[in-house]
Amino acid sequence: MVKRRQAGTMGTSVFSCLFVVLLAGSSPAGCAEDNSSTSHSTEGGTEKLVLLNDIADVEAFISGAEVAVVGFFQEPESPEVSQLRLAAARMPEVPFALSSSSAVREHYGVAAATVTLFRRADKERIDMDMDKEEIDADKMTRFIRMNELRLVTEYNPTTAVGVLHSSLQLHLLLFTDKKSPEHPEQMRRYREAAELFEDKILFVLVDINLKSNEQVMAYFKLKKSQLPALAIFHTPDEKHDVLPLDEVSIERVKDFCNAFLQKMQKEEDKPEEKAFNEEL
Repeated sequence: MVKRRQAGTMGTSVFSCLFVVLLAGSSPAGCAEDNSSTSHSTEGGTEKLVLLNDIADVEAFISGAEVAVVGFFQEPESPEVSQLRLAAARMPEVPFALSSSSAVREHYGVAAATVTLFRRADKERIDMDMDKEEIDADKMTRFIRMNELRLVTEYNPTTAVGVLHSSLQLHLLLFTDKKSPEHPEQMRRYREAAELFEDKILFVLVDINLKSNEQVMAYFKLKKSQLPALAIFHTPDEKHDVLPLDEVSIERVKDFCNAFLQKMQKEEDKPEEKAFNEEL
């Protein structure tokens, strides 16, 4: 059973529609696939799971990563913990910790036998209660891959779940070609810009080489000849702006985001100004 903490309501948006399109274009278990480059044959490394039984240590562990996973278990050698170790071995790029401290569980408000994912991008945490159903390493891996939003998240059938349920209502999409020789430098700049809007805007990468992403590009009326391009999207009302780019720069991304934020603020102020004028 999965519980989301601090989650906002996205409402009906293009992402919910595109999520269905993505699934339709993939295998029936499209969202269940593990996109990790690590093979399941790597299972077994117990050193990957860090034991933390001090609240300050757990807080430092969580704050030190874009995505962190903590297993809260009363018995550190239980069968469920063995499954957590297997899941951790499959995802070397995701930090995993284990805590058997009742004080730590109380601090985070979780029951025993809970796996919790913490993410920096939208300051959200998601709990998987292992007492509610039988959960193995495959289900844990699927849970983490679906919800591991980062400062820059690549949009695909697996991450669409996390994007859809993010509490952040503003999404910035960079449409680009990952095979381009300019891609590494573009991503470095895009990620640096993402840090400026942390906890305000969810930064998303849309690779045009993924066929299912053609639907996303079509929604914003973009052509491949216009790429790279930015699209910013406000999920509650679907208001958006699009900006084709000559190059991806930190300044262009920052100016584009700030201009949209200012426009939204002006629109929010209009009803207040109207009400004030009517009172005079």
